[in-house]
Amino acid sequence: MRRKPGVWWRGKSTPAKVETYTRWSYHSFALIEVAVIGLPVFGLVGVPLALWVFVPIVGHALLCGVTASRALDWTRGGRGQPVRLLVALTVVSALLGTAALVVAQHGPGGDDGETAAASMFVGVLAFGAGTVTLGMRERRRVPALVGAFGAGTAVVGLAAGMPGAAALATAFAVLVSAGFVAFTSVFSVWLLDAVYELDAARETRTRLAVAEERLRFGRDLHDVMGRNLAVIALKSELAVQLARRERPEAVDQMIEVQRIAQESQREVREVVRGYREADLGTELLGARGVLAAAGVDCTVSGSAEGLPPAVQSALGWVVREATTNVLRHGDAARCRVALTVTGGRVVLTVENDGVEDRGTGSGGVPGTRAGGGSGLAGLRERLSAVDGTLEAGFAGAGVFRLVAEVPLPGTPPAVPADGMPGIPVPGRSEPDTVTGTGTGTDTGGGNVTGTGPDTGGGPGSRPRPDRDPDPNPNPAPGPDFDGSGGATADGGGPPPVRAAGAVPCSASRPVNEAS
Repeated sequence: MRRKPGVWWRGKSTPAKVETYTRWSYHSFALIEVAVIGLPVFGLVGVPLALWVFVPIVGHALLCGVTASRALDWTRGGRGQPVRLLVALTVVSALLGTAALVVAQHGPGGDDGETAAASMFVGVLAFGAGTVTLGMRERRRVPALVGAFGAGTAVVGLAAGMPGAAALATAFAVLVSAGFVAFTSVFSVWLLDAVYELDAARETRTRLAVAEERLRFGRDLHDVMGRNLAVIALKSELAVQLARRERPEAVDQMIEVQRIAQESQREVREVVRGYREADLGTELLGARGVLAAAGVDCTVSGSAEGLPPAVQSALGWVVREATTNVLRHGDAARCRVALTVTGGRVVLTVENDGVEDRGTGSGGVPGTRAGGGSGLAGLRERLSAVDGTLEAGFAGAGVFRLVAEVPLPGTPPAVPADGMPGIPVPGRSEPDTVTGTGTGTDTGGGNVTGTGPDTGGGPGSRPRPDRDPDPNPNPAPGPDFDGSGGATADGGGPPPVRAAGAVPCSASRPVNEAS
């Protein structure tokens, strides 16, 4: 089945169309040379003499067409430079021009023969110089080539007996015509190269866009799975400790692990769809809960209500990544998260202790080897999308501080009157801490007492089961524990294990009543 010409043309790319147009333009130069120079000769002189002029012009036109095709292949890298064709075309053009000039001065035909020979002389040199220009590697040599053709015309004309004025006029005509065709050739090659370079740049931009999207997807997976996997590992470890003591709370911890795993699946699906955004308020509450479950005294101040969605999304990822770093790096006992709006800028500060200064990784994460982290680098990319900045570094001995600033697009929102649950509101006094004591008897025979903070974020004291040594390497099974924090046992029982969701005690009560 034959394809229609329009379908063949539309099937070509833009660079291919330009190349096809350029090639056929130079092929048409051969037809133009024959039609403009060769055919009019038959009307000026007789047929025998016209044939002697017409045949060389046709041969010269064919040689120009072949040379132009090979030269364009060379410019596109399809073949080597056609040096032999270029030399042959230059020599043939010079010989035909010289012969035409001699015939114009001394040949038969009178004035008509002289006119035909002069036309042949100028046309052959012009088309020859323009075609040779296509195959020249150094474009700076083109003026030298055109100038050589013009100077050669003057020298040959004077040698053939032409008057000085006529020789100079003929040289000037050759210089102008050859220069015009040569400039056309240089411009055509430049335009063809520019079109191909633009097409290559467009393809490169497309590949970079695909690579950037892959990096975005990988960054989103890191942000989604990093914290969730850290929480799953923490709660699984807690469930193992509870199961070894035959505590029923181990089931609750594994149910929470299952819930987090299902939530991770849902977030991964949303990452694939590209519809997920982090909510700052949710991330603040989640960070406080996760850190509290890990035994970190976390205080959160400020409100996310009223902030633009783009700002909340960017800062939400900062909270998530900072929480992950607190859990994974160092041995934090306290963490402070502050969200403030100052001078049209939203400032999020996350500060935690328990960080050993072992240098920072490539992403600015403390205590990691160089090249081992990319979380903070990804956060900087996210914040740059909303003209935000991120600073991370040590703020003292063992204290690591992360500060993210994002400008507001409009008027800074007011802090709500009620604030976030459990977060102090400026201008309203609230009790900082509430301490309580609890007593109980563990299975080892000892009494347990404890003190701990309320949910308002005040400081409290409690032991860290992951840091404090076990005083009894053979603990009695099934000890009671107080979820509020610090405790001492008299009966040789192990230190208490804090369960997720445990409520700090606010009054004296038996330890076995804590949940």
